[in-house]
Amino acid sequence: MDWKQFEWISFDCYGTLIDWETGILGYLRPLMRAKGCDADDSQFLTLYSEFEPREQARAYRTYREVLASIMRAFATEFRVDVTAAEAEGLADSIAGWKPFPDTVQGLRELKSRYQLAILSNIDDDLFARTAKHLEVPFDMVVTAQQAGSYKPSHRNFELLLQRIAVPRHRLLHAAESLYHDVAPARELGIANVWVNRRQNKPAAATKVADVQPDLEVASIGELARVALVT
Repeated sequence: MDWKQFEWISFDCYGTLIDWETGILGYLRPLMRAKGCDADDSQFLTLYSEFEPREQARAYRTYREVLASIMRAFATEFRVDVTAAEAEGLADSIAGWKPFPDTVQGLRELKSRYQLAILSNIDDDLFARTAKHLEVPFDMVVTAQQAGSYKPSHRNFELLLQRIAVPRHRLLHAAESLYHDVAPARELGIANVWVNRRQNKPAAATKVADVQPDLEVASIGELARVALVT
């Protein structure tokens, strides 16, 4: 990979920069347990990886609405009831989701050489709550709300390319999700990095896809070390 060709690095946010599985489980587990559900974390995450892409494949709705539908899907799966406030609470919990330990320093290092962008399946107001945890200012933020669609739609990537106004070979996209990010990036001829946060965990909140990334790293910290050594 020729690192000198890149001017921009774009990042998926939740699952890549933000530890969303801890955030999801931190809200979902106690709520479901209080309702008598004895499922373990692997079951919760596996179901989430099925529910989310199914809901995102429907006609566009805000991510807040998608998350509420996911909560109702959990309620149906486990034959419990959730109130409107409980269904909406998962989206509200995003404000407290924290970055992975390597995220902020890795972004700071990458910022010294590249312009940085966010390309996330999120709403504008929800990302605004997350941005303060990331600390590093981004040069461009493109959300699903702005695109009116969810990755893996090519529309989200094309909107990013339009706004940063550089040829696609100048962009590198880094993400944890093979399904949402690496696959469409490859289809569009965008260089890509799989930030493999899973590291052989038995279950994940992200749908699995059979695709080969251009590069695999375990963290944003590792990505920074690789990118800046050249």
